[in-house]
Amino acid sequence: MEQKIVNVFLASPRGFCAGVDRAVEIVKKTINKFGAPVYVRHEIVHNQFVVENLRSLGAIFVEELSEIKDKSRPVIFSAHGVPKEVINEAKLNNIIYIDATCPLVTKVHREAETLAKEEYNIIFIGHKNHPEVIGTMGQIDNNYITLIENKDDIENYFPKVQNNKFAYITQTTLSVDDTLEIISLLKKKYPSIKEPIKSDICYATTNRQEAVKKIAKKCDLFLVVGSKSSSNSQRLVEVAKRFGCKESILMHSDQELPVDKIKNSKNIGITSGASAPEILVENLIKEIKSVTNVKLEEVITSVENVSFKLPTILIK
Repeated sequence: MEQKIVNVFLASPRGFCAGVDRAVEIVKKTINKFGAPVYVRHEIVHNQFVVENLRSLGAIFVEELSEIKDKSRPVIFSAHGVPKEVINEAKLNNIIYIDATCPLVTKVHREAETLAKEEYNIIFIGHKNHPEVIGTMGQIDNNYITLIENKDDIENYFPKVQNNKFAYITQTTLSVDDTLEIISLLKKKYPSIKEPIKSDICYATTNRQEAVKKIAKKCDLFLVVGSKSSSNSQRLVEVAKRFGCKESILMHSDQELPVDKIKNSKNIGITSGASAPEILVENLIKEIKSVTNVKLEEVITSVENVSFKLPTILIK
């Protein structure tokens, strides 16, 4: 009897974005320049495989600068960005710091600063307690910025500055469609609300979501390689479901291969979050091939050629 073939559609673009590439490179180059160990505040990017690899090279991960035992060693700030008070603390303790904040996150920081100087009520669309949100809100006086997570928050929103100036900014890794819905409600409530000149949602987040949308409808199962703590990976799981795939699973480090679901599928979609290395996608495909026959097709919706410069301290 002829064995069944499962069609696997590989979304492209997927995986590492330019900001993640840069952040990982910063850790490696810092170790090369200063020797091990170097400290990294928070996971450099949200992926356990990447973190463990960098740990093996000599990176020590901490959540706060107070955990750094040897303050003569450099510290790297993660791609998600940090509040200003963390930079001030590093300066106060004479710690050499290297900022691996994604330039697209830094853009949002500068927007917040400019809007606060002009005394706008800033509505920040994002997810509470995400390090990027903590970092952005930590750029300015709390009186000027309020976090909005959903439609209900808009109903309950009360401006802190008593004027008629409103603006919004967003976390870079949100669902494009969810954010558009929230923005539309904000515009209804505040018709003159100031918006960013260019969307704050990063090109990589948008491109990965568009690639999933393209193939979700024809898939019985969608597998997203990424970490539980990765906002952009979680959004890809949601996008796959929203655009027509009934079953969408986040393939994080503890997630076992859903063998029965794979065997019962005709078409499977695969993608990976912006902090997931390609080796994890390759390993997943190998695992699928070990349980069923596979016909692999890469579906390319756009080609990325973005790259970001390294900090000056590492170029010298």
